[in-house]
Amino acid sequence: MNIKVDRVVDAKGLACPMPIVRTKKAINELNAGQVLEIQATDKGSVADIQAWSQSTGHQFLGTQIEDNIYRHYVRKSEPDDIKEEITFSHAIRNEELEELLEENGDILVLDVREPAEYAFGRLKGSINLPLGDLEQRMGELNPGDDICIICRTGYRSSLAAHFLSEQGFKHIKNVVPGMSQWTGPVERD
Repeated sequence: MNIKVDRVVDAKGLACPMPIVRTKKAINELNAGQVLEIQATDKGSVADIQAWSQSTGHQFLGTQIEDNIYRHYVRKSEPDDIKEEITFSHAIRNEELEELLEENGDILVLDVREPAEYAFGRLKGSINLPLGDLEQRMGELNPGDDICIICRTGYRSSLAAHFLSEQGFKHIKNVVPGMSQWTGPVERD
């Protein structure tokens, strides 16, 4: 499939949130209707770029995978269709989550990173539902539970928190800055 692109962003070798950071900068330099190709090697970028496009109003065209490189295509929307990016309002810091876990065993920690990221270090008792799988697997969660959502930097978890909140989940918190700066105990495979 040949897609005419107007600009290419090289995010190969970068982990979340850098593919999104570079995408934001590049899309701002395009005119409405132009297409941006984002090249990434981070598997998490598949869900990240799609969710970012949806949350900002830009048109996600799809992803092609070639030689372990994810090529994501996004068309810049008309100015009236672009939404302001919002972070999830109910957030807690890493230290607050650590205290909550020590005090209260009834909190569910939902880790929305990719399985490989989860395997290399996770919070004890957390469950892994990657952001890209969340819509199909949200039935595995109880909407009445207290859920703290964590990812590498707080970006994917913010998107997940918005999504679950829109689906009727009431007790959601986004954990920032996430596993990239977690200093508490972790489990590994």
